[in-house]
Amino acid sequence: MELRYGTNPHQAAAPAEPVTPGSWPVRVLNGSPSLINLLDALNSWQLVREASGLLGRPAAASFKHVSPAGAAVAGPLDAVTAELHGLTGSAVGGPASAYLRARDADPKSSYGDFAAVSHPVDAELADLLGGLVCDGIIAPGFEPGTVATLGRKKRGRFLVIEADPAFVSPRHETREVFGLRLTQERDLAPLPDSLATASDGRPLTERAREDLLLGLSVLRYTQSNAVCYVRDGVTLGIGAGQQSRVDCTRLAGSKVDTWWLRRHPAVRSLTFRPEVRRQDRINWQIRFVEGDLTADERARFGEVLTAPARSLTEGQRASWQGSLRGVAFASDGALPFRDNVDHARRHGVDHIAEPGGSIRSGEVEAACREHGITLVRTGLRLFHH
Repeated sequence: MELRYGTNPHQAAAPAEPVTPGSWPVRVLNGSPSLINLLDALNSWQLVREASGLLGRPAAASFKHVSPAGAAVAGPLDAVTAELHGLTGSAVGGPASAYLRARDADPKSSYGDFAAVSHPVDAELADLLGGLVCDGIIAPGFEPGTVATLGRKKRGRFLVIEADPAFVSPRHETREVFGLRLTQERDLAPLPDSLATASDGRPLTERAREDLLLGLSVLRYTQSNAVCYVRDGVTLGIGAGQQSRVDCTRLAGSKVDTWWLRRHPAVRSLTFRPEVRRQDRINWQIRFVEGDLTADERARFGEVLTAPARSLTEGQRASWQGSLRGVAFASDGALPFRDNVDHARRHGVDHIAEPGGSIRSGEVEAACREHGITLVRTGLRLFHH
């Protein structure tokens, strides 16, 4: 498989070859991938295949820079997501709903993403992708006509990759770094057995169990350190690649706040001029929610609206953010201090899954009891690099 270039355009890349001659996990149906395109495709496909297998529903992910910006399983679209895509009152099929829910988790980051779905792409999803800024998609199949529809995106350069759902990866994986060949066992540890009960013996609700499973599936394919907030089968905030775990928790938590504040009546009442594009509307909503518009932005924001915006007061923000509950939080490594629990609680977290084993695990457990959070110790670290 020829690659356009490596990590950067100035880096040439040799053709991609299967580890086992003739055994290809994927094939390109349209476009020409770069090295990062393939990394996004291979990681995102593994994520959605695992999540769908665990939860029994179509799953989707929106990938950027080899980590998910969002992930979700199929389900109803809330009013904000539906209105954004002109789908008010319309039923949306499994693959399309999973992807739209995944993309809405962090729509600013998902601009120019790589999409992955666990089920074949149908005409509905192909048509929706036609109106979104997206670089490519990987799926286990494509219904008749969908490859041609997708192939018209990006002046014919839209990347369409078909995954072989029957492909079994070799037991070991190898990479070469600075003249050294590094080999390890592939991470095949099962997730379900570690999510039976909370640390105090209480059984998890089915909804909490599923959300934590989705979160752990996401973390297995997210650059560490990583944490994930999930609610009703949708990631609300993913923090990836941070050297400090609490920084990761706070970063992902700020994304949860943005997701939830986008649903505030004051944000939903913003009226944009008809010519303002969907992504620009999203970006303005997010900047409005963040509340730190520059002088230049304030002037331009007024120009894209048909009526002045009603600013959110600190009291309104606090009240709205305090109304979010039922969020699940998963961590790929042990929580080293209780501050992660304290920050997570600020973003509606009622359930936490983490490996345990920190020298301060007792303090973490005590913090969960103090906040009324259900704690699950998985005993399973899920670092990904």
